Amino acid sequence: MKRIQSILLLLVLFVLESKAQSYQKTTIGFKTTVNGITIEFQLFSPTVVRVIKYPAGATFEKKSFSVIEQPGKTAFTVVKDNGNLVLQTNALKLKLDAETGKIEYYTLADKLLFAEKDNGALFVPVEDSAKNTYSISQAFKLKDNEAFYGLGQHQKGIMNYRHNTVVLRQRNMEIAVPFFQSSNGYGVFWDNYSITSFKDSADGALLESAIGDGVDYYFMNGGNADGVIAEMRALTGNAPMLPRWVFGFFQSRERYVSQTEVVGIVKKYREINVPLDGIVQDWRYWGDDNAVWNAVEFGSPLFPEPKKMIDSVHALNAHIIISVWPSFGPATTIHQEMERIGGLLDFTTWPETKGVRVYDAYNPEARAIYWSNMNKNLFSLGMDGWWLDATEPENPNPAASGTVRTYAGSFKSVANAFPLLTTGGVYEHQRQTTSGKRVFILTRSAFAGQQRYATTTWSGDINGTWEVFRNQISGGLNLSLCAIPYWNTDIGGFYAGVQYPKGIKDSAFHELYTRWLEFATFTPLMRSHGTNAPREIFQFGKKGDWAYDAQEKFINLRYRMLPYNYSTTWQVTAHQSTMMRALVMDFPTDERVYDINDEYMFGKALLVAPVTDSLYVSRATGTAVTDFSTVKTKQVYLPEGSKWIDFWTGETYTGGSTITSNVPIDQIPLFVKGGSIIPLGPFQQYASEKKADNLEVRIYPGANGVFTLYEDESDNYNYENGAYSTIDFKWDDQTKTLTIGSRKGTFSGMLQNRIFSIVLVNKNNGTGPAEGKAVKTIRYSGQQIQAKL
Repeated sequence: MKRIQSILLLLVLFVLESKAQSYQKTTIGFKTTVNGITIEFQLFSPTVVRVIKYPAGATFEKKSFSVIEQPGKTAFTVVKDNGNLVLQTNALKLKLDAETGKIEYYTLADKLLFAEKDNGALFVPVEDSAKNTYSISQAFKLKDNEAFYGLGQHQKGIMNYRHNTVVLRQRNMEIAVPFFQSSNGYGVFWDNYSITSFKDSADGALLESAIGDGVDYYFMNGGNADGVIAEMRALTGNAPMLPRWVFGFFQSRERYVSQTEVVGIVKKYREINVPLDGIVQDWRYWGDDNAVWNAVEFGSPLFPEPKKMIDSVHALNAHIIISVWPSFGPATTIHQEMERIGGLLDFTTWPETKGVRVYDAYNPEARAIYWSNMNKNLFSLGMDGWWLDATEPENPNPAASGTVRTYAGSFKSVANAFPLLTTGGVYEHQRQTTSGKRVFILTRSAFAGQQRYATTTWSGDINGTWEVFRNQISGGLNLSLCAIPYWNTDIGGFYAGVQYPKGIKDSAFHELYTRWLEFATFTPLMRSHGTNAPREIFQFGKKGDWAYDAQEKFINLRYRMLPYNYSTTWQVTAHQSTMMRALVMDFPTDERVYDINDEYMFGKALLVAPVTDSLYVSRATGTAVTDFSTVKTKQVYLPEGSKWIDFWTGETYTGGSTITSNVPIDQIPLFVKGGSIIPLGPFQQYASEKKADNLEVRIYPGANGVFTLYEDESDNYNYENGAYSTIDFKWDDQTKTLTIGSRKGTFSGMLQNRIFSIVLVNKNNGTGPAEGKAVKTIRYSGQQIQAKL
């Protein structure tokens, strides 16, 4: 009997070994077949691997829209181990079960990171525009204690997507990015462009796409959120520097109806001494007839001299960007040029007027025509940037458009990538046109890799309500966790009239707008925009009026923060950092932050907790009543492991606790992490008005800290060739010593000599936006210097 058992055991081992033996090692991984499914592994680095699965006997060929990196020269081994094929690099171990096709991902210390389920890949034959293909899915097993983030931008207030279902389809206000990352320090990019769903339940997680020739995903083990984002950007492209003026304040409206009004708004801001750097021209500058919809040229008689308008804005030391859509009316030149090359997509879009069509952004020739018209009619006049609206694109009947053919296949199979292709065409063509002006694109949608195209995504045509306002925070944070660092909202919500039919005359709207603007001060772009109610600060009153004063205070604070913010954007470009940071990014071991959806870090120093409830204006009697007699409060959780200093009072708190923070109408909870170094610039009316020759440098004690001050020529690409400078600041909390390192680098116009006014923050000094009292004044000429405070 024992002999028979031994023989059977040997037979089982032989079968398992045989199944595991059949594989083909390649220069970048290996390839094998399990249960009728071909599985390929491609190493892009020691910590990043691409996994491809497709039915055996078929072929899989795809040029990724998102991934621009090529598989790297990574040292690895493949061995057989107890019925598994094991691929190992110097940082990662993958185990393929040769019987079920399940893949498990481990550290070298055999700690399980992530795993598929047994026989987890599914291929269901479907027909896609006369092509035989599949709907595809892959099932995964997740650990009980891990949280999941990313998936684009969605507006249900969800921060952690565990135990949730999310449909990924590009729509106004919904941004589809099939990427997620775990609180355990790894990420997954599902490289598919059709409608996709992420489902997580007690049975595990499932990624499912409507169309695909195969499963195609990338696993990356970054170790932490910043590491995962760095690996995602290594795959899909780095985020270039945006112009420095972009980090000032933007005023917009739906819409300025004439060039006189545009210039008049900028003049008004200058007259009242409220800072402004950007003005935005919305639609219909081309005229009111939808036959000339989005002609990509000025046609309205109210804009008779567009170059004069642009020059006048520049003379006032401001910048202007303009709305361009991806659809065109039949009477426009660009429509006719697109039609000649077959560059229009045959589905109904908005406006639903006969002949208005979206262009085929997947077609490189169509993208060239798009830019040619923008360049000839707008950029050549001196336009500073682009507002690419409706980049989903608008598609009121997605079911009917599914069979429409594009240059890259059926629209159904590639729809989610449209924003990447259309923004990419503008970026690449402008870069070919000039390096003297940085590309800046404001866009309503995004896809994986779009950060490489100098885009800032806004959250869409949202309603102006407190609930919608609150839900913006988690939406923006999750998009940032997809390696797309620049995001913003319409301050006050686009549609104010739904909740506030009296618009600007309603003090309840004043409260919402003011709180929203305070939040926007701490988003990558600070931009006022909407319909139903004008949003310019002077619409809210004058100096001495509560809404006006609170808004002016925060706009000024935004300009004071320019050195901090611009240096943070350099960290995004040079070191793959993120500007608007979910708390899990900096405090991954504090599980209490996993689900927090109304607090975040802005840069690595500031914890922001926006006020997202009405506290001072009520309608108890049907009429808006304002009552500031009692200062209201908000509960704020301060993550453990750090000291926290109240920006407004200088009070110090220990992390790991919830505190009560006062929130008068001109203040939101804002805390600085102990050990932070924050440079503050002068009060000024626009980003380049004053030289940064006397910067206030605030030291927030409680821990050691470092900060790198970055400066360059502000609005060209010379930094790519090394034309920039950095100055490292280092704080030793025990000895109370600040070391300012030697300046590295140089650029045209660089300050050779300057003053750093050092402020050691406490309850009596260095609080709020007002200038603090210097405890040490340092004259700096580029050499290292130390100061004991």
